[in-house]
Amino acid sequence: MRAHWATTRAWMLLSAATRCIALFGLVAMLGCSAYAGAALEERQLQMKFSWVACRPNCRGWISAVGIVTAETPSDFDAFARDHQLKGETVVLDSSGGSVNDAIALGRRFRALEMFTTVGVSVLTPSARGERAHVSPEVYCESMCVFLLLSGKSRYVPEQAHVRVHQIWMGDRADNARAASYSADDLMTVERDIGRLAKYTFDMGGAGDLLSLSLNVPPWEDLHELSREELRVTNLITTDKVAQLGGPNAAVVELTPKSPQGLFVSTAAAASAGQE
Repeated sequence: MRAHWATTRAWMLLSAATRCIALFGLVAMLGCSAYAGAALEERQLQMKFSWVACRPNCRGWISAVGIVTAETPSDFDAFARDHQLKGETVVLDSSGGSVNDAIALGRRFRALEMFTTVGVSVLTPSARGERAHVSPEVYCESMCVFLLLSGKSRYVPEQAHVRVHQIWMGDRADNARAASYSADDLMTVERDIGRLAKYTFDMGGAGDLLSLSLNVPPWEDLHELSREELRVTNLITTDKVAQLGGPNAAVVELTPKSPQGLFVSTAAAASAGQE
């Protein structure tokens, strides 16, 4: 597991640095490389929520980066008290975390009728100040996939990696085959699978998602879902995210129009902005 993460981390850092070279040249690349490293470190910490402004091209979004822990649902509640989040978009960058706390967080997302997608929020300098965009080349793994499922509308860019595996006891996942398990341990796993199954169907997911996840033990590499599997499992429901605000509706297309994979906003009539 540690070797696999090291490989994943190196690939993501190289990818981020490559994009920075293409965008800003060598000088800016140094800053972007530092940012990429910081973003990867943040991904290994407890999940953090932040509001990313996207003026003047779009309304903004919520960045959710890190691992889901027992504190994450209450952290989100505190964040929500300071922001009007109903109908907003959550951009996920996470390797998973606690099953039951991810379920609780996902139900909060659905209660707020939020949209979900996968990516990492990046701030880059421009002549008009910092510009926010989303890089889609990230990993949403394990329980992050079920957070993605909680969106009222869900989008996964083609460059993103959505990967699943079985749920397991966290303190024994690194050496699952050699570990010992009691009857109480097995009961806990079975109970959590039941809770996850109910949550999956409550969110509009398909049984295929559970089947694909529960067929991958922790000692095997995570299974990356294909575009067809993303659709069959109902993880993808749309090719765009509609954000409504002000006198006009804006359709924020998350499908990249260039190698940088920026948010692109196009004007639309209010009726066309409805999902």
